[in-house]
Amino acid sequence: MADVYDDNNDIEKLYEYGERLNVAKDKSQNEEDYKNIISLAASTNIKAKQLAAQLIPRFFKFFPALFDLAFDALNELCDAEELGIRVQAIRGLHLLCKDKPVYIPKIVDILAQFLITEENVERDAVHKALLSLLRQDVKASLTVLFKHIESVDEPILDDNRERTLHFIRDKVFPIKSELLKPQEEMERHITNLIKKILQDVTGAEFKMFMDFLKSLSIFGAKAPAERIQELIEIIESQADLDAQFNVSDGYHIDRLISCLYMALPYFVRGGSSSKFLRYLNKNIIPVFDKLPEERKVDLLKNVAESSPYSTSQDSRQILPSVVELLKKYMPLRKTGEEMYLTYVECLLYSFHHLAHKAPNSTNSLCGYKIVTGQPSDRLGEDFSELYKDFTERLKCVEDLAKATIKKLTQGMAQQNKTMATAISDEEKANIKTQKQNSTTGLRTCNNILAMSQPLHAKAPSFIGDKRINLSWKDAIKTVAPPANAAGVKRPASTTNGSGNYVNKRGRGGGNQLVHRAFEGISYGGRGSLRGSGHGRGLGRRGRGRGRY
Repeated sequence: MADVYDDNNDIEKLYEYGERLNVAKDKSQNEEDYKNIISLAASTNIKAKQLAAQLIPRFFKFFPALFDLAFDALNELCDAEELGIRVQAIRGLHLLCKDKPVYIPKIVDILAQFLITEENVERDAVHKALLSLLRQDVKASLTVLFKHIESVDEPILDDNRERTLHFIRDKVFPIKSELLKPQEEMERHITNLIKKILQDVTGAEFKMFMDFLKSLSIFGAKAPAERIQELIEIIESQADLDAQFNVSDGYHIDRLISCLYMALPYFVRGGSSSKFLRYLNKNIIPVFDKLPEERKVDLLKNVAESSPYSTSQDSRQILPSVVELLKKYMPLRKTGEEMYLTYVECLLYSFHHLAHKAPNSTNSLCGYKIVTGQPSDRLGEDFSELYKDFTERLKCVEDLAKATIKKLTQGMAQQNKTMATAISDEEKANIKTQKQNSTTGLRTCNNILAMSQPLHAKAPSFIGDKRINLSWKDAIKTVAPPANAAGVKRPASTTNGSGNYVNKRGRGGGNQLVHRAFEGISYGGRGSLRGSGHGRGLGRRGRGRGRY
């Protein structure tokens, strides 16, 4: 009974000390009472510990000489076995920073370690405390939080890293406009923090951080060219464009393709694609045949979408490789080789946009006779055999495209009839998918015809504008003008190859649907397009968090 009596006595003493401090006009004269409150934080009574955790922050500001002693006592209570004590201590710990801001980095570090708790009430207290400190000093708080994301090896620290990431993603990023003030200074600070930790992140984490960075005003619509290039350089670093390429390293291949895809919107905004294109031309395209089958079409699609934004110099360098691939996938009829129509669409699109910037390069590659007045025109040389070979291959692919259009059109008519008699939702869904396959297949074939036909001329005009809408990209939906609107032109149809270019990638296995639409149509009697896939793993971290 003596122990119980002592425990209850601790509670009574705390109430007594707290009441005297509460009524005192000059609380600094009651330093001994505050010291006693601090000492009773070590009581064996649970309720006494909780009460001490309430009283320490309440009177903290009146006793500067006891700041460190009070901080240590409250910090100890944060490690108590009893949940109620920990929660009360956590709720009070961050309040100390109002009177001693220098504690902010230390307390943020302590609170971040509690993010791994499985207790909802405790985690909620930690979140609220951290957000309070972020609002008080966002720069110091973010700096400490990001240290918990840096590379770690110990499993428990690794778990803390994940929870810290989740907190930043779910609690900090959504209120960035409130926290990041002054805006430009704090946006630059968090950008630097993010860049520092990107060398060891998973694919999902890298995408999350890039999505956040592009949402910042310093990288917004009015951002200067050097800011856009900064984002591209971040992606280039993740892609390991300075590393020696090994075609058997599927991890690097996936990361490279994923990063190129992620960089596309910044090429559109004026950033340079040179480093990516030169790396592809030097390391990837020469071993294209050795790439995993499902990654080939992803690579070609990315190259196609990058080609409108290449420089003249880069276009001249990469054109020979593109022509070589075109010839491979537009074989002469007598070879009996199958054709990969999506490959051809990608390569023809790339060819047009690259040749538009370096037209006379095609003289020695395809036998054209384009005059620019430069020595590189090479007009005195005979390339007639190249022209004959190239145009015969074009004729071959055009015949296949026309045959495919006929087959798909017939199939769509049958699908419409089947839909009229379909009963179950499953049947209707299957038919709808088949129709979507056929529609995408028709777009691929129409694009091939629209791009191949101009290339039969001796001096063709290459397509360098947005008239071709690639088959895997969504067409822009236009609203028809009122019938009585004067002087308004009708929008171009997207079915004749003049659809507008839009910066949106078709997702979710769309390529596989197109490939099935072409089954059984090829020279030599084989199936045509092969599977692709848009799974874009991205990331470096190992230790169970997934690689590329």
